Amino acid sequence: AMHYFSHINFIGQGTYSNVYRARDLEKQKIVALKKVRFDNLEPESVKFMAREILILRRLDHPNIIKLEGLVTSRMSCSLYLVFEYMEHDLAGLASFPGLKLTEPQVKCYMQQLLRGLEHCHSRHILHRDIKGSNLLIDNRGILKIADFGLASFFDPEQRHPLTSRVVTLWYRPPELLLGATNYGVAVDLWSTGCILAELYAGKPIMPGRTEVEQLHKIFKLCGSPSEDYWRKSKLPHATIFKPQHPYARRVTDTFKDFPSPALALVDVLLSVDPADRRTASSALQSEFFTTKPYACNPSSLPRYPPSKEYDAKRRDEESRRTGNTVSQ
Repeated sequence: AMHYFSHINFIGQGTYSNVYRARDLEKQKIVALKKVRFDNLEPESVKFMAREILILRRLDHPNIIKLEGLVTSRMSCSLYLVFEYMEHDLAGLASFPGLKLTEPQVKCYMQQLLRGLEHCHSRHILHRDIKGSNLLIDNRGILKIADFGLASFFDPEQRHPLTSRVVTLWYRPPELLLGATNYGVAVDLWSTGCILAELYAGKPIMPGRTEVEQLHKIFKLCGSPSEDYWRKSKLPHATIFKPQHPYARRVTDTFKDFPSPALALVDVLLSVDPADRRTASSALQSEFFTTKPYACNPSSLPRYPPSKEYDAKRRDEESRRTGNTVSQ
């Protein structure tokens, strides 16, 4: 069957693809299309894409983006992954001018993120690129983890080496910067800790420009790993990066203005030793969520004008003028 989309507008770049906003004419709704060309495909992109599709099919949770379909186009030699369209992302909202999230609102976003992660991890999937721009939010306040382009299956027994070249720098945990290949769910929990602290601090907490600078920022804030950790982890880059003098941990002084249950959770999630970060499930049971003020309902989250609305309107008018309807 022919499947038609109209009003196709470029909205961004995924890990190995372009992402467009379009109208699905059959279902009469706005969708996001992730377009992967397969005429000039490097085997690498095929592998990534196949893995992303397998992973998305294994996941089924209200806080995880849903793959609604696959559409191929012979005309443009492309495969389109079709997703529900989400109006906002957490990075955009966190930096929204003049907006201060209340504590119940922060808790609501964090609870949704951790529930989504708990589901991923229970299905043996690591996301490996948790950051504000990959946490999409719809107009009802529902947060969904998106862009599984770097995600991977993991073996809880850790028999298969994984690559350490993942996770956007500011959210990348120390073990990855040190070259670990046998990591687990703790990598996603570190990124989650960075986001939690960022929502309270109002800005990214460790914005490093290079891997070396990133590790230095981590050691300055979180302390350097114990002798015991260096010994047992046998990390590839340990000898290059191990500081001459150990750094003291400064998480509690740095964030002393945070409410204490929030600080306690940040402290666990930003443990230098991945074994101390525990799990998404234990984070959900922490005092942060079990003490007042409780997380609000998603429906009580702030309503924003669609950040992309003005651009989208302008582009819609342009596309009407040029009539760029694509059929597959």
